[in-house]
Amino acid sequence: MTAEEVLAKVAAKESFEGESLKGLSLAGAELQNANFAGADLTGADLSDANLEGANLRGADLTRALFIGANLSDADLSEANGHSADFTEAVLEGAFLIGATLTAASFNQAEMSGADLTEADLTAAELTEAILTGATLTGADLTNAILTAADLTDAETSDAVFTDADLDEVVGFEAADDDDY
Repeated sequence: MTAEEVLAKVAAKESFEGESLKGLSLAGAELQNANFAGADLTGADLSDANLEGANLRGADLTRALFIGANLSDADLSEANGHSADFTEAVLEGAFLIGATLTAASFNQAEMSGADLTEADLTAAELTEAILTGATLTGADLTNAILTAADLTDAETSDAVFTDADLDEVVGFEAADDDDY
């Protein structure tokens, strides 16, 4: 499928559920509220794309690029985003519940109010990420890099921070039962 075909389907409000869009370049595309649930976006380039309110639930986002993309209020729950790049992306209010985001990059990402309950962020990079008011309940941040991240008012109960880099983190107060 070509980028033009994808844009035409988005305009027609058609679904991409379960479709393969591997390696497709949709950089800068307007994809608000698009349904990519279960789609294979492995290696796709969605940098600077507008995916506000998009459904990416259960999608394969392995090595996909979302640099500077708008994913506000998007649903990435249960998605596999291993080694995906969300650098400087906006994920305000996004749902990443149970997502696998191992070795993913969220450097300087805006993630205020995002729900990362039970997300696997093992070895993820979150340098200078803004996670104010985010929910990290039960999330695994083992070996994650959170240098200078802002966790003000973030919910971190039962989150795992084993060997995580928490240098210069703002607003983080580990609960007594946090593992770090």
